[in-house]
Amino acid sequence: MDKPETAPPAPAKVDSTSDARTVNNVMRHEYRVLSDEEKEWMRWFKDHGVAFVTACDEYGGSRELSIAKTKMEEAVMWAVKHITA
Repeated sequence: MDKPETAPPAPAKVDSTSDARTVNNVMRHEYRVLSDEEKEWMRWFKDHGVAFVTACDEYGGSRELSIAKTKMEEAVMWAVKHITA
């Protein structure tokens, strides 16, 4: 497969719980429609992940906290992957 001549324009931003979330994903070309409960769980995981990262930022800065924040981002990613799979 040949490389495209130009890069595509930046995709529009959409809410992560929106059914339109497929427009800005590079790897997954198809999604199933999520139930309202699945959307609520996805938002819950993301909100709690943000709260954890924010608490780390407020507490201070260190390599350990940086690793903790990265691990939380990873944990949220895997939880969302479970919901959307």
